[in-house]
Amino acid sequence: MKEFVMVYRSELMGEIKLTAEGNMVVSKEWENWMGGIAAQNKLVSPGMRLGNEGRVIKPGNVVTNGPYAEIKEIIGGLSIFKADSIEEATEWAKTCPILNAGGNVEIRDIIQVNG
Repeated sequence: MKEFVMVYRSELMGEIKLTAEGNMVVSKEWENWMGGIAAQNKLVSPGMRLGNEGRVIKPGNVVTNGPYAEIKEIIGGLSIFKADSIEEATEWAKTCPILNAGGNVEIRDIIQVNG
């Protein structure tokens, strides 16, 4: 079994303001989605939400305000899963709640580095 990271992206829109009811609906969608994978004992690290503040360090110690100010999309969070194949991870990603909000999911395999 391999480990995969799912990176959740959406367009930068500032802090999204949802009503309390809307926030509960979105939270429940994510909870149900992650819970379904966790029930299979394949969730390595639960979702981590990233804030909108950041810095990007480039060669020559050039520091810019980030994240990735040059593009419209930002990484909003990530999770780590175990799956038998990238195809299995892809099937989970197809049901990710971020797709309902116009976002997307990138799946990458994790290569363990022994150091």
